[in-house]
Amino acid sequence: MPRKSIHPKWYEESKVYCDGQHIMTIGSTKEELHVDIWSGNHPFFTGSQKIIDTEGRVEKFMKKYKIPD
Repeated sequence: MPRKSIHPKWYEESKVYCDGQHIMTIGSTKEELHVDIWSGNHPFFTGSQKIIDTEGRVEKFMKKYKIPD
């Protein structure tokens, strides 16, 4: 027989905040979630990601695994 009262409370409309700004509403076991990074400000998703090549590491990797430019 399943035990009662072992599951945390589920909030259907939990608010997610980043830098004090409301980002989205999701379902969660917490009423509010505070995050540092989300897809709206992450460099990979915003297209501002830059590869910093020091000492030719990118070229060395490409050459090692024979990846065409």
